[in-house]
Amino acid sequence: MIEYEQALDICRNSPETAARMLVELAELTGKIPGIEDRQHRLETENTRLRKRVDELEQQLAKNSRNSSKPPSTDGFKKPSPKSLRKKGQRNTGGQPGHPGHTLQMAENPDHAEHHRVEHCTCCGRSLANQAAAGIEKRQVHDLPPVRLVVTEHRAESTRCSCGHLNKADFPEGVNAPVQYGPGVKAAAVYLKHYQFIPYDRTCELLSDLFGCPMSEGTLATIISKSHELAAEPAEKIKTLIELAPVVHFDETGSRVEGKRWWLHSASTAGATYYDIHRKRGGEAIDEIGILPDFKGRAIHDFWKSYFAYACEHGLCNAHHLRELTFIHEQYQQDWAERMIDCLVDMKEAVERAKRTLLPLSETRIQAFETRYRRILDEGYAKNPLHSLPPNAKKKRGRRKKPKARNLLERLDQHHSEVLAFLYDFDVPFDNNLAERDIRMMKVQQKISGTFRSEEGAKAFCRIRSYISTARKNAVGAMDALTRLFDGNPFVPEFNPL
Repeated sequence: MIEYEQALDICRNSPETAARMLVELAELTGKIPGIEDRQHRLETENTRLRKRVDELEQQLAKNSRNSSKPPSTDGFKKPSPKSLRKKGQRNTGGQPGHPGHTLQMAENPDHAEHHRVEHCTCCGRSLANQAAAGIEKRQVHDLPPVRLVVTEHRAESTRCSCGHLNKADFPEGVNAPVQYGPGVKAAAVYLKHYQFIPYDRTCELLSDLFGCPMSEGTLATIISKSHELAAEPAEKIKTLIELAPVVHFDETGSRVEGKRWWLHSASTAGATYYDIHRKRGGEAIDEIGILPDFKGRAIHDFWKSYFAYACEHGLCNAHHLRELTFIHEQYQQDWAERMIDCLVDMKEAVERAKRTLLPLSETRIQAFETRYRRILDEGYAKNPLHSLPPNAKKKRGRRKKPKARNLLERLDQHHSEVLAFLYDFDVPFDNNLAERDIRMMKVQQKISGTFRSEEGAKAFCRIRSYISTARKNAVGAMDALTRLFDGNPFVPEFNPL
């Protein structure tokens, strides 16, 4: 084998020898069997690996700001905040005229303690009989000692002169020799299904704060009873949502008995309905039963199963803005940034029109549509769909396309759903209402991880539907739950626009 220094000497001192050796080496290489095939395989493998590296880099680049990933997946490396909102003119904090929420002194305190001056701090003379020259007041707001209030019901028995023994009736709901009242039951469900406190800690909290010892089995029985009592209000909520003109839909993964299920939500400004199912698509939607006969407009995030239903549709533009941000940042395609500006300008124009109670003119709408179409054309020019080579191997299914191309085709083919908010002011710009309603369900999953049974998951969904709807109608969670156990449940009577 020739060393590097020897080869260098040959090249310097005998160029003819070096040239002859190179020719011989080229001839020898050409005679090695299979070298061209190996070179082709290496080039193919290199192309495949480059493509895989690109895919992995794109996955790493995704976060809650430029994709549909939740903020919880960002980890400790939070993305730099880049809000699409324009900076306002007002300073941060409370604005002039804001009343504030400072703790105020009570006009009629429950208790008053008088602190007298007994001796002069200068000469030591007694001041016990001296009238006070003035009084300075300070108030301490604190919780009173809390304990259970036990009410004993005594039903008399009286024998008539005819010999019949008559017994007084106990109030409705007083069925056992010893039992918990509606307030305790409401507090137990409130802590477990509204504040997401685990079973054992809920029982511990009830004992520590209220002197109310309760076993986990009793708590489970109370929750099961609340599930039963909330059946009628939940059906009423479901009916109101079915009749609404605009409804927000969303779904998220949830674990039941260690397996992946799907939690579905349907929301309006005044009602929320949750349900859980083994499936995510059409089978689950049909069994839940809201969309099959729904006649209004369904707002969602382009999950294909929703388009199987004959209602009108509206797409979440918050998702589009995040996807466009990703295209602009990762592929450096300027059309994506211009589309962001276009959608945000449309949104601001609609908000101004709503404040002035005047519709957008046809000329203004046409100008927005022309601008939208021009940006799409620019995007198509940047992302052409190349034809396959004649000898390409045919594959089953749809042809895989780049992310930018898929987004372009969605914005193009479903432009009426994307821009529905521009034509109808009752249609929102995004699906944030559904995402807010489903966010607390994700909090529950972070705390508990899984539902131990299907019955427990169903109970959770129904109770949360009842509580969420009550709170949207200015009824507190504790108040609504107490009314549920009192036999007077909150049932919304409103037009859920």
